[in-house]
Amino acid sequence: MLHDLVEQYGPAIVFANVLAASIGLPVPAMPSLVLFGAMAAMHPGSIGVQVLPVLVLAVFATLIGDSAWFAAGRIYGGNTLKTLCKLSLSRDTCVKKTERFFGRWGVRVLAVAKFVPGLSIVSIPMAGAMGTPYRMFLAYDSIGATLWSGLGLVLGVVFAQQIDMLFAGASRLGKMTAVVVVVLLAIYCAYRWYRRRQLIRKLATARMDVDELYKLMLDKRSPVLFDIRSQEKRKLDPFVIPGSVFADERQLNEIVTKYPHDQKLVIYCSCPNEVSAAWMAKQLTEAGFSDVLPLRGGLDAWRDAGRQLEPLAEEPEPTVAVGITPKTV
Repeated sequence: MLHDLVEQYGPAIVFANVLAASIGLPVPAMPSLVLFGAMAAMHPGSIGVQVLPVLVLAVFATLIGDSAWFAAGRIYGGNTLKTLCKLSLSRDTCVKKTERFFGRWGVRVLAVAKFVPGLSIVSIPMAGAMGTPYRMFLAYDSIGATLWSGLGLVLGVVFAQQIDMLFAGASRLGKMTAVVVVVLLAIYCAYRWYRRRQLIRKLATARMDVDELYKLMLDKRSPVLFDIRSQEKRKLDPFVIPGSVFADERQLNEIVTKYPHDQKLVIYCSCPNEVSAAWMAKQLTEAGFSDVLPLRGGLDAWRDAGRQLEPLAEEPEPTVAVGITPKTV
């Protein structure tokens, strides 16, 4: 029955599955490629389960979904990344790491992005937001899609016998197998969502509001402001709160040695959930600082309140991330 289903609808199933995954739906596409590769190895004479046409369909489906995200990045810029940050089940710091990865390797990263969890979904819209020519994007993304799809099909061919044994056992369990898979997937997603909400609640116990920070700045009692956005994010939004110091959570030791531990510190980023800022505040507090707060709402809240922003004169080098003396407002 499974063979008949794959022979008749296999290519369409793979195309739909890969397309759904590439546009961001929470459905894994690699299992369908592996399964199809296994079916092709077990039934080499069947026209409906030939590998090459399915490889072409999988690449085409990937490029359709990725092109949609590329266009979103090109049209909406950094707002697309903020949306991903808000919807992601991963911590905001994971999104920042992928931004830095793209900043280091550029559009070439798309050739391997699909093999790194979380990298593809951020690097594709970032390529659009950073003004990458579509032809160049399409070239590297095609390489990545071909390698990724080909790997899935090859794995299916290599482990065809083991997969056949697995499905033989699953067929004996009947519909219960599908129920178990769906339940396990739902439990996993619920667990990730719960951990994320728990982290946000834990880190949200202390915040500084925009109005409170503004009053301190007017009274010439401005704290040290740490802008912890990635360089790539600052290129997309080249403005800062006046007096900000560019900081990097990877350089905590430099911050600890540079500033007195009774210095008031305020940290901001641009992701809607502020997890990155809250996480860094927690690390600095554990390092001995007595007065560290994230800015509620980050840079967007400061902008929405109509407060003054300062344009970036030039992109700062990472080596001087915490070496700038705070300016007086």
